[in-house]
Amino acid sequence: MTSTRAIRIAGASGSASDRRHAIAEFARNHPQDPVDVIIADFMSEYNMTTAAARRVDQSKPQGGQAVPAYDLSFLLALEPALEDLAKHRIKLAVNAGVADTESLYKVVSQMVQSKRLDLKIAWVSGDEVLSTIKSSLSAGKSTFKNVYTGEQLSDWSVSDASPVIGAAYWYHGWNRNDLDKLANAFVAGHLIECSTYVCGGNFSGFKTLEHGGDGWSNIGFPIAEISAEGKVVITKQSYSTGGAVTVDTCSSQLLYEIQGPWYFNSDVTALLADIHFEQLGTNRVAVHGVRSAPPPPTTKVGLTARGGFEAEVYHYLVGLDIEAKARMLESQIRRLLGPYSSRFTALEFQVLGTAGDNPKDQNSATATVRIIAQAPNAEDLAPNRFLRPITDNIMQGYPGATFNLDLRTGFPKPVFEYYVTLIPQEDIKHRVHLPFKNHTIDVPPPPQTREYPPRQPSSPTTLSPINLSIAKTTPAPLGLVVHARSGDKGPDANCGFWARHADEYAWLRSLLSVSKIKELLGEEYTKNPNLEVERFELPNLRGVHFVFRNLLDRGVGVTTTVDFLGKNVAEYLRAKWVEIPVSFLARGKL
Repeated sequence: MTSTRAIRIAGASGSASDRRHAIAEFARNHPQDPVDVIIADFMSEYNMTTAAARRVDQSKPQGGQAVPAYDLSFLLALEPALEDLAKHRIKLAVNAGVADTESLYKVVSQMVQSKRLDLKIAWVSGDEVLSTIKSSLSAGKSTFKNVYTGEQLSDWSVSDASPVIGAAYWYHGWNRNDLDKLANAFVAGHLIECSTYVCGGNFSGFKTLEHGGDGWSNIGFPIAEISAEGKVVITKQSYSTGGAVTVDTCSSQLLYEIQGPWYFNSDVTALLADIHFEQLGTNRVAVHGVRSAPPPPTTKVGLTARGGFEAEVYHYLVGLDIEAKARMLESQIRRLLGPYSSRFTALEFQVLGTAGDNPKDQNSATATVRIIAQAPNAEDLAPNRFLRPITDNIMQGYPGATFNLDLRTGFPKPVFEYYVTLIPQEDIKHRVHLPFKNHTIDVPPPPQTREYPPRQPSSPTTLSPINLSIAKTTPAPLGLVVHARSGDKGPDANCGFWARHADEYAWLRSLLSVSKIKELLGEEYTKNPNLEVERFELPNLRGVHFVFRNLLDRGVGVTTTVDFLGKNVAEYLRAKWVEIPVSFLARGKL
């Protein structure tokens, strides 16, 4: 298909945990706010690992029917939208198949047939590459990095932004060598694939959204407009009054989960060093400065393996001497678990929160201790070896000792490890299945690729420093004047900071060196011997970006931190106190 007007692509889901009304809402409101394609992302590192386990379990004898390895919540979102999708001829592209795309295709086909609708359904195979990896390992090939050789369950390669690239490619009749156009579509996909994140969700400037219309109570969903030349404008539903699309919300989403100035996709590499945004009007932001390069010859693939079992129990501490109460609890519990803990691979006592001074109520004076353990086998964490010794301690406990009565978390549950590796693109055999035509299309690897260094450019300090001692300063939380956003990629977290004004950016990039960010991380750095920090700048966004290697242990499925998605790294660092120029604070606080 070829068209001269811009394609309008709606982002209707950012994960398996998102509001489910958006697909139907976009389709129903098509007459007043038309879209050509709706994309919806249902995959994350966590649900890829759990879906892989379900896929393997389906092949085992069991008493009941196995839970499907595709995303069930997609069906809840799709069913009420089907009539309007058919009526307005809107395309829908999703990755809800997760670990069993063909089975989802069959279920959706039955739904469409039961409603007697004229809708064509296709699906893509080829992302299950475990056999390829095993064959290469057996042959002694060393293509793969960080491959886990234990009990591998399954694996899937995925790119969240690819449905947007594909939609623009189809609509405008591009070819695979149109790298600049593909790179801009790739960035557009990154901006809307997390649905309402680009409209004010997970945004450090969230307080600006509270008032007017639906405010922050019902944030609208985004739309990307992509022209035939690859120009991108991000907007949102015209009929939704909640949230906003601004330069800051777009900066927030852009900085989320990137790993450096080279942003890799299987079809193109987007070069982000010169990217910037322009506010065209209310809820309309243009993307500028994206450059392109060929994609790498490899693509990312995730390997899932069984990681053992986990159990946890929560205690509450109130009032004075929180640290001493936590020490007493830990000493007693470690003694009681002593006969069993040699089988544990992890045993941690985490104090969450603190009791405020002169608290206004009891909740304000309450902190939580999380006791979490991991072990290779479920019997290692059987109730008599973990839960019961912990609850039996109550009568000798600290003053006010109380545990959470919902003890279901104290029973062992399986955890799964997610390993990221690289595989040659030529080893992936993607195939589009068009059952309505009784036809398949093989998708070849990209026609041109480029080798890239194993690590992206990083600079421990800015190349344009200023004297931080000139201005009058006062100690205050960094986040009073600086935005930030963070996220996870496997065991790593990233965090991007950006400033409001040019002089604030000159200060920010001089302040936030690698050594300073390590200082601000505090015990998150000093207690993690595997943590490495990389840093780069995005001057046109007034941004300083960090990658924290190994901050999240082995990733979302097995990390013991409560911030398993790395989303609160940014908020933690914004709460740290630094010397801030008084003139910046006088401009107002975020």
